[in-house]
Parts: sequence; C-alpha cells; structure tokens
Amino acid sequence: MPFFGKIAIAYIPDGNVVGLSKLARTVEVFARRLQIQERLTRQIAEEIMRVLKPKGVFIVCEAEHTCMTCRGVKKAGSKTVTYCALGDFGEDKRKEVLALLK
Repeated sequence: MPFFGKIAIAYIPDGNVVGLSKLARTVEVFARRLQIQERLTRQIAEEIMRVLKPKGVFIVCEAEHTCMTCRGVKKAGSKTVTYCALGDFGEDKRKEVLALLK
C-alpha cells in the first residue's frame, strides 16, 4: 500500500552545488517506484553521494503509511521516520540537522 510524507535533504558540498529543483527531481525519480521507506531513504542518499560527491549527505524521510491508517491498527496520523547519513555527518552535525527540522 502507498505511503506519503516529506523528505529533508542536507549535504555538505565539496565544490559542486546544485539547484533545489535537481534535489526535488532526484527524490521524485525514486519515489515513483514501488518502494519501501527505508530503501527510498538510502537510495536518495547514495545517488546524491554518487553524483555530487559531497563531503557528506543526510536524508530524513517522515511518512504516513496507508497500511497503518486504512487496515490493521487504523492509527491515523501515525508517522514513521527513517534517516540515512553518509560521509562526514558525525553525531554533532546530525543533531544540528534534526534540530532544524523540528
């Protein structure tokens, strides 16, 4: 069943900086596939690392799953959060990004 939500992208450039529309397009390419949330989060992070070659990338995906809202426990409004950090994203930088998302 589908899920929907939002994705936050943070990266530390190493020379290459792209427009926001390129990042949104990257998310859209992977989100259109049949997917699970954990794989989606990781694929976006890996693609940004592959193409931009930044020092680090941090992706946060927060989604509501229709399998939770329509079937089973029927808990509307419950969200699942996954994240993927690659490269130079130590604990301090992760905390900084997560604080910005609150």
